[in-house]
Amino acid sequence: MTVYFVGAGPGAADLITVRGARIIASSPVCLYAGSLVPRELLATCPAEARVIDSSRMTLDAIVAEMVDATARGEDVARVHSGDPSLYSAVAEQARRLDAAGVDYEIVPGVPSFAAASAALKRELTVPEVSQTVVLTRISTLSTAMPDGEDLATLARSRATMVIHLGARQIDPIAVELARHYGADCPVAVVAFASRDDETIVRGTLADIAAATVAAGIVRTAVIVVGRVLAAEGFPDSFLYSSARRALDH
Repeated sequence: MTVYFVGAGPGAADLITVRGARIIASSPVCLYAGSLVPRELLATCPAEARVIDSSRMTLDAIVAEMVDATARGEDVARVHSGDPSLYSAVAEQARRLDAAGVDYEIVPGVPSFAAASAALKRELTVPEVSQTVVLTRISTLSTAMPDGEDLATLARSRATMVIHLGARQIDPIAVELARHYGADCPVAVVAFASRDDETIVRGTLADIAAATVAAGIVRTAVIVVGRVLAAEGFPDSFLYSSARRALDH
C-alpha cells in the first residue's frame, strides 16, 4: 500500500494533474490540508472514504493515520495545496514514513508562483531582462531563514524574485528590496491565485506596501518582484528564431 503526497494546485479545482485527481478519486483514505484544498476535489473521494481535515492535527497524529491506513491495506491520498516541492511540510512526513517502512510517492502540482505568473500574464524569465527566478520567503517566529538566504543577499542578483508567505511583512520587504532593485522596480502581490477571489495589486517597491494594506491582503499571497513585470522591447527568444531554424537544417 502507498501514501501519495498529492499537490492539489494553487486553488482552482481544475488545476490538478490527471494523476492527482485519479488518486484522490480512488483512495480509501484522504487527509487534506484544511481550507487550502478545493472542496470540489474532496467531493471526488469514494463515497465510503475516510476524509480527514489535517489542519488541526499534530504531525504525529497525521503520520499515525497514514501508517494505520497502510497497515489495513489502504492507499492514502495526502493532499497538499500547491506543489509538494515548496513549503509543503512533506519532508518531515516522508522521513517518518521512511522510519516506519511505509511506501510513498509524490505527485507534483501547479505551484502558486506559476499561478501568479499566469494571473499577471507575464513570463518570469525574459531575454536580456532576467533568466533567473529566486523562490524564497522571510523569517518568521516558526521558521528562521538559513544563513546566507536573507533578502539582502538574495537580492544582489536583481533576478526575478517570488516571495512566499510574506504579505504581512510587505512594508519591510519592500524597503529592503528597494535598496537593490531600486524604488521604481515593478512589483505585484497576487492573493488567492487562480481562485474566484483572486486579487492582484500592482505597483513599485515605493508604493506596493500601502496598496497591499489598502487591499486587505495579509495571507495566501505571493510577492513578485522584477523588471520582467514591465519589460518591453526585449529581443525575441532564440528558440523560435529564423537563425535557430537555419541551424537545425
